[in-house]
Amino acid sequence: MNNDKSLTIKTLSPKDAEQYIALRLDALKLNPEAFLTTYEETIQDKNLLDTWKTRLTPTPSAFTMGAFIGDSLVAVATLIRESHVKLRHKASLVGVYSTPAQRGKGIAKKLISAMIEKARELDGLEQINLTVASENMAARQLYLSLGFQVFGTEKNALKHNGVYSDEDYMALAL
Repeated sequence: MNNDKSLTIKTLSPKDAEQYIALRLDALKLNPEAFLTTYEETIQDKNLLDTWKTRLTPTPSAFTMGAFIGDSLVAVATLIRESHVKLRHKASLVGVYSTPAQRGKGIAKKLISAMIEKARELDGLEQINLTVASENMAARQLYLSLGFQVFGTEKNALKHNGVYSDEDYMALAL
């Protein structure tokens, strides 16, 4: 990586774990409604660095991509392919996050577009699914602009600190 302010998108690896963890912890604090895991659950992991080094090791069924401005990780997204034979034609897009300072600049769209292109290279993969908080209009619009379509809504999908959030289910046919 260089120190200029150009945008770079790449598949993350274990060497990116420290930056990923820092970004993830910020995400869990700033936007807890967007994630299944809580900040408190995450920091309880006594081996957090090793956990994420393992998770960031790309496999044929899972990989995380990141967007960097210079050397700074500013956005992330993970694709996880289904493991059951009857579901292998599908994958899930999870853990999507962009720093507040970089929102609205097209970085997440470029990141997810790159992820979709990489997903198209996976033999037999036909569909990418995701869930998004129904009230997160910016994220919903981003996914719609990339060709995802809503196919259902789960009422009260998440409950955090006594507050319920609905989630929209979206899919993109590859």
